[in-house]
Amino acid sequence: MSIVIEENIMVPMRDGVRLATDIYRPAGDGQWPVLLTRVPYNKDMRFPVPGLEDKRLFLELNLDAERVVEAGYVIVAQDTRGRFASEGTFEPFVREREDGTDTIEWAARQAWSNGKVGMFGVSYQGLTQWQAARAQSAALQAIVPSQSPGWHLNPYQGGAFLLGLTLEWAMNVSLGWAWNDEGELAVRQEQAETKGIEQANKDLLAPFQRLPLLDQPRLLERAPYYFEWLAHPAHDPYWQNLVSTKFLEDVTVPALTISGWYDPFLTKDLDYYQGMKQRGGSALARAQQHLVIGPWSHGNFWRGFGSRNYGSASFAKDMLTDLHLRWYDHWLKGIENGLEQEKPVRIFVMGADVWREEESWPLPDTQYRQFYLHSTGHANTLSGNGLLSTEQPTEEAEDVYCYDPHNPVLTVRDAASEDEIDTMGPFDQREVERREDVLCYTSAPLAQPLEVTGPIELVLYVSSSVPDTDFTGKLVDIHPDGRAELLTDGILRARYRDSFAEAKLMEPSQVYELYIHLGATSNLFKEGHCLRLEVSSSNFPRFERNSNTGGNIPAERAEDLRPALNRIYHTSEYPSHLILPIIER
Repeated sequence: MSIVIEENIMVPMRDGVRLATDIYRPAGDGQWPVLLTRVPYNKDMRFPVPGLEDKRLFLELNLDAERVVEAGYVIVAQDTRGRFASEGTFEPFVREREDGTDTIEWAARQAWSNGKVGMFGVSYQGLTQWQAARAQSAALQAIVPSQSPGWHLNPYQGGAFLLGLTLEWAMNVSLGWAWNDEGELAVRQEQAETKGIEQANKDLLAPFQRLPLLDQPRLLERAPYYFEWLAHPAHDPYWQNLVSTKFLEDVTVPALTISGWYDPFLTKDLDYYQGMKQRGGSALARAQQHLVIGPWSHGNFWRGFGSRNYGSASFAKDMLTDLHLRWYDHWLKGIENGLEQEKPVRIFVMGADVWREEESWPLPDTQYRQFYLHSTGHANTLSGNGLLSTEQPTEEAEDVYCYDPHNPVLTVRDAASEDEIDTMGPFDQREVERREDVLCYTSAPLAQPLEVTGPIELVLYVSSSVPDTDFTGKLVDIHPDGRAELLTDGILRARYRDSFAEAKLMEPSQVYELYIHLGATSNLFKEGHCLRLEVSSSNFPRFERNSNTGGNIPAERAEDLRPALNRIYHTSEYPSHLILPIIER
């Protein structure tokens, strides 16, 4: 089939600002459903895909655009306001509802349109879908948000600033983000050529190490929003006004949510899926929420992790295009393909490396089991005597470690992804587990396989020598050869232990109960494998360092940082434990 491409059509918004828009449609006369994606990263940008000779447009992160057009759809791709060829000023999230609605209604009026519009896209493009859906345009029939921050991007988790993700995003968006012909970030390649690989690696990390956090002069003019986010660490009126509690009730269309076990927005994707099932703005929306979660990191649907191969079934090149087409065929073309009778949840079970369809999330037959922390007071490092078991502790010595923000535990990165500072994946944690400030609690080797599928929670009883510090947790799959494969992680800033809206400092040496959400996963721990829980107080630069002073962290300098002596208790009175969702079938 011949495809007609029209580039940089300037579509007027309600305030007169025009947004650059590309159209990909079947040749000839006709009217087709329209699929819209709105991109702040340059609609013309191309990226390399392993195994393919030609690079893909950014809009093709999780679908094959040529296949979609050949199936009888028009694709409309647009630079968001203030980005690249579009007019106006870029303010993240601020105008996406209005601009999205204006573009939807423009597309529905075109001669090549049948009046029905769907939306698709990954990350920020998922956010633009949720926001446009709130306006309830009659033309919008269905959405497919993938790995989306949802209605907003709140750059905090457990009260800690998501430094790696947020600073990298602000730098990429405001200072430029483009692939060169060799399939590398152009800025990264230039650094490597002029300074060498080792220095380029240091340069990549340097902005994240700079203190105070507010000292990012390159962003002052181009990304003022970054400093607004830093100024509001609590869930105060700034965030409360940005995040409408009526959001879910405003969305009345079916949504297919796509996420990944290693995506930083997985928790938000799950929140919106479950929330829409309960509170969506129409009976149709509540009944027709579908969910797909694969073994993917953010934007990585096309390749594995190098060190971990989940098999050919995990690669999404064809599968996700099929899912998109099946979804749109039903909602935009009215094809009765059995979609509404299918199980709405499709997950990839790592370890077993298979896809499975489920009735709901969390899975209805989930058994939540407590795994308790044990040691004789020497759980430090992977060589310590920390133990994880279902037996409750009696009287045991607490584990003690010193967290020094001058020497934080570094986030384990993918050696194959040197362009990105915050890549998540099943990376070997043994290097950080050799540190004295990392406590390791490991189960006995499993006599039979154990499936863990669902949300992971950690309950810690702690004390500290300082008024505020962080506590981190990681769930790790230990292979028989010793490989320590990360599954999921989390953090809690102690000052927000009771409420993310109000800080409350600690009293030195007083014991506190903390609840730390470690995200969600689906993993089959095979026979002979072990479960391991890591506990520490930093995971940098994934999360900002806590200075341990109880003060205004973004404004603090290197000389303000102070060490913390932190204690983890595991006794009958203070039974620290991990809560795992066990599936027995």
